[in-house]
This record gives sequence, C-alpha cells and structure tokens, in this order.
Amino acid sequence: MILVCGGAGYIGSHAVKQLLDCNYKVLVIDNLSTGYKENIDSRALFYNVDIRDFKELDNIFKMHKIDAVLHFAANSIVSESVKDPYKYYENNVLGSLNLLKCMKNNNILKIVFSSTAAVYGNPKRVPIEETDETIPTNPYGETKLAIEKILKWFDNAYNIKYISLRYFNVAGADKSANIGEMHNPETHLIPLVIKTALGEREYMYIFGDDYNTFDGTCIRDYIHVTDLVDAHILALEKLLNNSESNIYNLGYGEGFSVKQIIERVSYVTNSNIKVKIEKRRDGDPDILIANPNKAINDLRFKPKYNDLDYIIKSAFNWHKKFI
Repeated sequence: MILVCGGAGYIGSHAVKQLLDCNYKVLVIDNLSTGYKENIDSRALFYNVDIRDFKELDNIFKMHKIDAVLHFAANSIVSESVKDPYKYYENNVLGSLNLLKCMKNNNILKIVFSSTAAVYGNPKRVPIEETDETIPTNPYGETKLAIEKILKWFDNAYNIKYISLRYFNVAGADKSANIGEMHNPETHLIPLVIKTALGEREYMYIFGDDYNTFDGTCIRDYIHVTDLVDAHILALEKLLNNSESNIYNLGYGEGFSVKQIIERVSYVTNSNIKVKIEKRRDGDPDILIANPNKAINDLRFKPKYNDLDYIIKSAFNWHKKFI
C-alpha cells in the first residue's frame, strides 16, 4: 500500500488516480485545508488527518501495512511564505518531521518527496542542474530545502531512502478533465490567465515587467501534471527496487515568460485578455528552467505532454467543465 500525503490537492489527486490505474493500493491523508475531498478517487482509502497531528498519524501507520510514502502535503504560495514564514515552517517542516518520525517508528523506509525549483533561488546559470547552488529567495523554498537536508540525515541515521523531486511549474489537467488545478485563492499563472479568458476576471495582472529577461517578465519551465506524476511513479518503483537516495529536477528544459503564457492562452482559447502591470511580488526569481537529463537518464522519464498548447488546452477543458 502507498500512502499519499496531500492526496486531495492538485498534484496529489492526480498521483492517487495514476497509482490506482497502475494497480497500487492507495491510502490518502489530507487535512483538506487546500485540497478537496471530491478530488480523491473513490478507489482510495481516505483519512481526514493533519500530518502535524502525530498521534493520529501514528495510529494510521499502525493500522495499515504501508510500503512507501509519497509526500505532497505542504503550503506552497511563495508570496504568502514571505508574509507569514511561521506558517510555512510550522506546517511544512514540522509536518514532515512528524511524518518521518512515524516512518521511523513503524519501519517504513521509502519516501518520494515533493520539492521545488524554489530551492535554487536566483540561479547563476540556466538550465539548472541538481548540483547547482541552493540559495532560496523565499521561506517556501527554504522549508523545502530544510526538509531535503532532514531527509539526508534520516537516511544516514535510520536508513530511510528518499527521492526528492524538484518541480518547476506544474500545470494542465488529467485528460479525463475530471480533476484539475483549483486553489483558493488561485495564485498560479496558467489557471489565472484561463480564468481571465473565461471572463471570471477583468484583467490579468503581471507582477513586474522589469526582470532581467528578454521581455521583462519572469520565465518559468512548465511541466504537465500527468508527466510529473509519471516521474513520481518511476521514482517510487526505483525506491521499491532498493535504490539509493537521490534528487531530480522535473521540468522540460524550456522556459516561457509570463507575457508568452498570456499570448498562448489567448491563442488557444481564442480570447482577448486584458493585462495590467503591477509591482513585483517578493521572492520571485527571474528565470527558472530545469536541466531534466538526470531524470531522463536515471528514472527513464519520458515526457508525453511537453507541448505548451496542450498543457493550456487540458487546463482549459477542465476549467470549462468545473468552474
């Protein structure tokens, strides 16, 4: 049985579905603070539990034979982390420590960890490799990097093997259009532009057009959520086959600016999107683009949906259906 922490969230719910489709038994833990119960596939077993509640968490570990953990549970809004770092350290780091303590106590020795490209901060080179410097520019990235360091020492002391997957920008929706990206409030670029295209917002706000990029707006590497989850399952299988711990970037190695994303959403949805420029948000790096070669070579990661228009179209199809 695979335990998915944060399995009611955007990425977690896609992971639960794909694990079940691969014939894994799945147990979901989520406190539903940002996730939605209706996102959870009915074939999975679900507990409404916060991973910061050690007693409840440990009880679940004792009730079930868990083979490995996929850990998605975290707060993940960069700007919010700058304004409220306590929330991010308390939820992300303390929650992860509780989870790892339960794993240690119950002899569960395999975990795939949801990390982030935010650990790199403003990179000195692009595309970014896993061995590059990690100097986060916001508390969100700092908490994820702190957990990676905790994982290293738990491996050293307790033999808990981990694969940490550093995501770049995740977007898109499952091809069924039954699950997709929904946050409250929404802060991710592609769904915000789609909401503007659908008339739910009057303007698309660009936060800063004076970055050190070709058009002045931030550049990011976008990866389809289904490809991202495929990489998680490959990482899980590697751990179940007694792999050593490791860290991988998950992206496509291609960057798009905020203005380019707005242009492509306008094209795919056949919409006229009005734009307003606002001041920069704290903590946003200029450019984040992955070098995905390590994941491609070690995990045998083979992206299927690495086309920006397809990513946008899949997200648009879900939004039209559910929003």
